[in-house]
Amino acid sequence: MGLFYFLLWPLMFYCSRKPQRYKHLNRLRRIWGLVSSFCVGIRYHYHFEEPVDWSKTYIVCPNHTSNLDITAMSLLVKSNCCFMGKEELVEGIVTRLFFRTVDIPVNRGSKMASFRAFKLAMDRLHNGITVIIFPEATIPDNYPPDLHQFKNGPFRMAIELKVPIIPITSINTWKIFWDDGHKYGSKPGVCDIFVHKPIETAHLTIDDADALRDEVHAIINNKINEHDHRRTNS
Repeated sequence: MGLFYFLLWPLMFYCSRKPQRYKHLNRLRRIWGLVSSFCVGIRYHYHFEEPVDWSKTYIVCPNHTSNLDITAMSLLVKSNCCFMGKEELVEGIVTRLFFRTVDIPVNRGSKMASFRAFKLAMDRLHNGITVIIFPEATIPDNYPPDLHQFKNGPFRMAIELKVPIIPITSINTWKIFWDDGHKYGSKPGVCDIFVHKPIETAHLTIDDADALRDEVHAIINNKINEHDHRRTNS
């Protein structure tokens, strides 16, 4: 990833200089993720519950077990999009360019900073930009990883703006590349990603946020249990 990042860096830097070029920066991110994954034998297989109309704006909510989930979401979302992620990514070697421009860093230790980040995300949604948020907020520390509780933010935001949510189940990325790969390394393989049908929120009120959160959690958890990859080493 580092190699292709630096090869593409001049183009990505150019596209990062103005917000109107961010859609091109996202296209370059997709190319970067696809080529770097292909070169090490990692592919992504998407299973759709129903076709997704990417001309619409969504909040995409995947579970999170691997840094590969970021690449998987970059390749999945065909429209202009941005990620929300932890503030530390602003200083990452291959993430700083994105989290200082197109993506949105979140300082979870500050309620005011978190509020500003979600306000910025709402502005992006208003402008037709799909926002990708990992509702667990971080990759679980345990291995094999369990699905942790979800934060409320994405679901309140979806209801306030009447934006559909797309639950995403990353089935087995942790088996190929868990977390950042430092502890268990990586191996070639196919990442199976299940794309659930969008959940409409236009009929919901803010009082339904917890129920929506629990519904999305249950959808993802049921799909994980259906494949049972978390409990076996096969």
